[in-house]
Amino acid sequence: MWNRLWNNLKYFFTDTIAENYLIIIIEFILLALGFYYLYKVFKANKANNFIYIFTGVIFAAGVAYALTRPADSGANFSSSFTALSVVVIITLLMYVMFGTEIKRMVTATHGKRRRGEHLLVSGVELIIEEAVRAVQNMSKKNIGALIVLANDNLPEGIIESGTVINADINAEMIEAVFYPKAPLHDGAMIIEGTKIYAAGCFLPIIQNENLPQEMGSRHRAALGVTTVANVTVIVVSEETGIISIVKNGAIRKKYADAADLKNALSDYYWSDLTAEGKL
Repeated sequence: MWNRLWNNLKYFFTDTIAENYLIIIIEFILLALGFYYLYKVFKANKANNFIYIFTGVIFAAGVAYALTRPADSGANFSSSFTALSVVVIITLLMYVMFGTEIKRMVTATHGKRRRGEHLLVSGVELIIEEAVRAVQNMSKKNIGALIVLANDNLPEGIIESGTVINADINAEMIEAVFYPKAPLHDGAMIIEGTKIYAAGCFLPIIQNENLPQEMGSRHRAALGVTTVANVTVIVVSEETGIISIVKNGAIRKKYADAADLKNALSDYYWSDLTAEGKL
């Protein structure tokens, strides 16, 4: 196997390039540009794992082609680039057709915390109490809210659409952001670890005609972002004050109470943020 691979590579670099160097250079440049722009798209959407998968598929396809093609067949070796192009197209089609499932899968592994601080039990319990108190206060006053519990796994476009505030988590701060006359109250709040990282962020709205008409823009935004990222979203309805918990593209709990909120926040801190075993 290794001898065949070596002979094919030697034939490619000694004979094929000399005979077809112009075509090969053009194909190489086109593929390099394609890889570059794909990398930018995947990187912007936090699809780091898909980058690894995509690169592995291309590498495996290239090795398989080099192993199976006889070096002395006289065929144009530049067709290997055409074969790789087919792999690229098929991979892109898979990503387009199953984009939602793939995005959720590749963000299922947890990224680095932006803040990177270790979590202490007492500190997390205090944060959970403050968050629950703020959400319940807003519910009683019919103040709409949209809170995303993330772990550095949101597309950069979402963060850039809002304002980075990097503030400590407490009830007063959360309520101040969503105060109806506050400049950032219409957007989503992004919590990462022990910080309110950003506020006023715009989330992708799910397009589904089967959703109930009474479901407002906040719920549709929560459903939309949880289909493209492995996050949990807490929604407070401005019309009814009802609290909902959304995850994996579905409302997991409607009419959530203090216990439900505490469970959701506890899962976020003790399951998501401690996945690497750091406290």
